[in-house]
Amino acid sequence: MPPGPFISFNPNVVVLLDGKSFPTLFDNDKVEKKDLFTGTYMPSVDLTGGYRTLSFLDPAEPSHAKLKKLMFFLLSYRRDHVMPEFHSCYAELFEILEKEIATKGKAGFGPANEQAAFNFLARSFYGADPNDTKLGSDGPKLVNKWVLFNLHPLLVLGLPRPIEDGILHTFPLPPFLIKKDYQRLYDFFYQNSTPVLDQAEKLGLSRDEACHNLLFTTCFNSFGGMKILFPNMLKWVGRAGAKLHSDLALEIRSAIKSNGGNVTMAAIEAMPLMKSVVYESLRIEPPVSSQYAKAKRDFVVESHDAAFQIKEGEMLYGFQPFATKDPKIFDRAEEFVPTRFIGEEGEKLLKHVVWSNGPENGAPTVNNKQCAGKDFVVLAARLLLVELFRRYDSFDIEVAASPLGASVTVTSLKRASF
Repeated sequence: MPPGPFISFNPNVVVLLDGKSFPTLFDNDKVEKKDLFTGTYMPSVDLTGGYRTLSFLDPAEPSHAKLKKLMFFLLSYRRDHVMPEFHSCYAELFEILEKEIATKGKAGFGPANEQAAFNFLARSFYGADPNDTKLGSDGPKLVNKWVLFNLHPLLVLGLPRPIEDGILHTFPLPPFLIKKDYQRLYDFFYQNSTPVLDQAEKLGLSRDEACHNLLFTTCFNSFGGMKILFPNMLKWVGRAGAKLHSDLALEIRSAIKSNGGNVTMAAIEAMPLMKSVVYESLRIEPPVSSQYAKAKRDFVVESHDAAFQIKEGEMLYGFQPFATKDPKIFDRAEEFVPTRFIGEEGEKLLKHVVWSNGPENGAPTVNNKQCAGKDFVVLAARLLLVELFRRYDSFDIEVAASPLGASVTVTSLKRASF
């Protein structure tokens, strides 16, 4: 919980420490999620146009269902554009990396990935290339700055502790400092989301509230997820070595060839190893590690070994890797096991993969808090591996620590030999 003036006056924070107790955070009968997306700290609504966005709403609140339906519409409205736009944007990314490796001997994945991710989301969801608008290539920079203003009390950036506490953890950064940058993002989304805003009005939402939510979902949730998940996944796959790379390349290229040389949903479904690798990446290092809830009533929560009385109003906190690396659920829980989720027995374990604020074999609905874009995020991660291994036999990386996920530097990309 954040220090200084951000700290909750209720000192009772109950931490759920294993995979059996963790799903309590998803039980709407027992817990509520109002204003708990970032724990006991709630960012100023001045950062989101004066609105509490979908992530901060409890399913019992009237706007929750309307906004979640809008996000389902966003995901379905231009679904046919997702795969071609991903191919286009990430083909550009790999060309950039190749050129940089050729001239410098290595290339940072992070900045190129952020630009590709933002362009992909804009082009696939909104049919607009940021480079053809006033926004240009500034999108990722503006989003990162805005997210810093939202999350600064929770971040550890590696600065000397007195400096970091004094600047980031003691007083809220004034929202007016980010207002012009945020307005540029808002204008881009408003100008390029007319059909989605029309649908919002049909659902009983104002165009303004809908647009702020589209911005939050696209930039905070989707872009933020790709910014963290993609480097993390490359880290684990890169460290796994040439044998996994060879197996993935063979599986991916064979499935594409069997589907007429095209990347289709049928082709992706014929890639069990690739799908397992994505799930294992989400298990071993979830892109969002912390989840929160508040008890609606008194109840008992059970762990593997004991039972505990929870009182109404108490804050519940789950550090997700405690659950997803629970040795009583997962064999070799601390290891990256690429084949873990293959086959019938592997699929049974998906209920314990809970990165999306719910089980992987569950479905987001208007009545729960599971991520509306759960399946979209999984698809995007799959497409990254497909694009990587249809082009390259193998790759080498260097990894450094980063406040948000891994900082990955690509040192070689070995072009496809078959």
